[in-house]
Amino acid sequence: MSIETGDWIIEACNLSYMYPDGTQALRGVSLKIPKGGKIALLGSNGAGKSTLFLHLNGILRPREGVVRFAGSDLKYDRQTLLELRKNVGIVFQDPDSQLFSASVYQEISFGPLNLGLPEEIVRERVETAMAATGTGEFRQRPTHMLSYGQKKRVCIAGILAMNPSVMVCDEPTAWLDPKNARQIISLFNQIASDGTTVIISTHDVNLAYSWADYVFIMAEGNIMGEGDPESVFRDEILMYKTNLEKPWLVEIHEILLKKGCFPADSSMPRNRDELYQLLRNNNMCRREEMLNDFNNIRDEGRERNNVTLGIKRL
Repeated sequence: MSIETGDWIIEACNLSYMYPDGTQALRGVSLKIPKGGKIALLGSNGAGKSTLFLHLNGILRPREGVVRFAGSDLKYDRQTLLELRKNVGIVFQDPDSQLFSASVYQEISFGPLNLGLPEEIVRERVETAMAATGTGEFRQRPTHMLSYGQKKRVCIAGILAMNPSVMVCDEPTAWLDPKNARQIISLFNQIASDGTTVIISTHDVNLAYSWADYVFIMAEGNIMGEGDPESVFRDEILMYKTNLEKPWLVEIHEILLKKGCFPADSSMPRNRDELYQLLRNNNMCRREEMLNDFNNIRDEGRERNNVTLGIKRL
């Protein structure tokens, strides 16, 4: 994505944070989040992703450094934090830590009601959020009776009803089956297309590569690299230093390039359909068995041995 000077919605400048038990979670983290983008923060467990997210809407306060929203330094008085949390909503990794109302409708309406909005506006926002997330069909159901995927969607609906400028989601596809994970990512695409900045954390390189406009790589409490997905995941040294593997689409592209299957300046495919088109454009789809192999590879990626098997059959 093209980013112009002044297009930053959130900035973190040299953030450091230590938990009471002495764990140094952030070590001078600096990053800038562009307005309206789809941003992935990628890193292994313990990299500091969740701690950083808790700083972005003032739940945690850094020992050193500054958080800025829309160009203004964050202050930690009650009124400033309330205003910030209207604009920056967080969906936690575990929905059970976020849900507390008796029913789905009450849960989604809680935020707008706390803003002091008129009942008619609250109702309109809740209906809009439920329609976007597909949660209207169980609006009166107790939240504890929902499936894990449904709980995730209700949490997202609760944030959407606040009409935020930024939605921050910590490991949104964790513990979800492939179908529910695809539904969540499709929902994020819709939210981003409406102008909301969407930031997710993940340790899934395939998700970060295929979904995000811009990627930050985090390890040991700091930002180790950043950029567009193509350049980040082609960086062999960065992948090695952060103990990350390349997305399966990047691996396939590199293997086929070495085989001379298409020109060296060909664009890297970001999803399965783009890979198909690249192969067709270069007359590489002659054998039905090869197409069948690729049909079995999902957008989310497959284990390395299955991807390699598909390539060896070319």
